[in-house]
Amino acid sequence: MDIIRIILAILLPPLGVFLQVGIGLHFWLNILLTLFGYVPGIIHALWVILRK
Repeated sequence: MDIIRIILAILLPPLGVFLQVGIGLHFWLNILLTLFGYVPGIIHALWVILRK
């Protein structure tokens, strides 16, 4: 299941974070980071997914 989240995090970072933690602080932070730049959103999404 992590591989699917990682692929989604690369394609659409907020969706990958949503599938990992739901709607919360990390989800909204990821949306903000993705709006500021696609790469920071991807990095944050991968960090959220892989830190468990």
